[in-house]
Amino acid sequence: MSCSLRGCFAAFGALFLLVAGASAQESVANGKATHELNAEDVAAWLDGVMSYSLKRGDIAGAVVAVVKDGKVLFQSGYGYADVERKIRMDPERVMTRIGSTSKLFTWTAVMQLVEQGKLDLHRNVDAYLDFKVSPAGGKPITLLDLMNHRGGFEEGLKDLLSFDPQHALSTEAYLKQHPRPLMFPAGSVPAYSNYGTALAGYIVQRVSGEPYESYIENHIFMPLGMRQSTFVQPLPAAFKGKVAQGYRSASLPPEPYELVITRPAGSATTTAADMTRFMLAHLQQGRFGDATLLRSDTVQLMHTPTTDALPGFSTMAHGFFHEVRNGRTFLAHGGDTIFFHSDLGLLPDEGVGIFCSFNSRGREDAVYGLRQALID
Repeated sequence: MSCSLRGCFAAFGALFLLVAGASAQESVANGKATHELNAEDVAAWLDGVMSYSLKRGDIAGAVVAVVKDGKVLFQSGYGYADVERKIRMDPERVMTRIGSTSKLFTWTAVMQLVEQGKLDLHRNVDAYLDFKVSPAGGKPITLLDLMNHRGGFEEGLKDLLSFDPQHALSTEAYLKQHPRPLMFPAGSVPAYSNYGTALAGYIVQRVSGEPYESYIENHIFMPLGMRQSTFVQPLPAAFKGKVAQGYRSASLPPEPYELVITRPAGSATTTAADMTRFMLAHLQQGRFGDATLLRSDTVQLMHTPTTDALPGFSTMAHGFFHEVRNGRTFLAHGGDTIFFHSDLGLLPDEGVGIFCSFNSRGREDAVYGLRQALID
């Protein structure tokens, strides 16, 4: 059988799901408990599949972390953060770019301010802005619409990324200089929107009185002990030299550091170890150690869909993609820059979470099939 690398990895994932699903169904039919998720099994499977897949797909490196029952079950790095210098990927020390997975921090910040009575998910967002985005005489756009990607905006990629700090617009400047046309009435059609998430981040900034990057650091990163994480671009001096190189493929030279202009929608740089803390807080009703990220009722609301999913599709749960897989509730959000590719998934009923991040696309875009197989 011949197939593209991406197709082969996707087929591998489908086969893994088929076998796992059949095994689970057989266990239930025979009255047996399903096998306990443990570190040894996770390590054995990942060590095999990742070593093989990175080499075959010409992918430089990856980090993977799994949490369960309030603890880090497993975390490891594979391949290289810097191919030429042979610096290994390390889940605790090497930072990666997580692209749109960053949006989960923006939505968590929104829910913090909702909890404090400073934001109302159902109010016209124009009330929080110093410019207008809702159509005159039409249905107003709400924060809930932005969280559900139902603001009605046409998506646009112009000036979304940059490599030159001198030409990197602020979030405010980008939003005001690149207004997005409205394609649909607010709340009616799901249409993924980086612009909508950037609007929400700008609202967090205006309502809190803190720069967006500082708000996330002060109210999410620091309370959770995420000390190797930042939304600041270019990287602060304290983090320089700690971020993995980004590659199109491992056999090609590294690429420049990407600047995401819609910062609240995708500019976070972090480690897998730090992301375990964020996952655990969401899995433990808003608590991690002595820190309270959100109240338990706010977490429950955030993890609850506001619209029913069409058969075979996921829906949105206040910023998370929400679906049911093999009878299990699954909350997730992926993220891609040009060179980095990440994913975060939570099984809230089981107290399990997984985070992965790759620092190259690989040959024939192999990373996409591998990431799908890994999360599946």
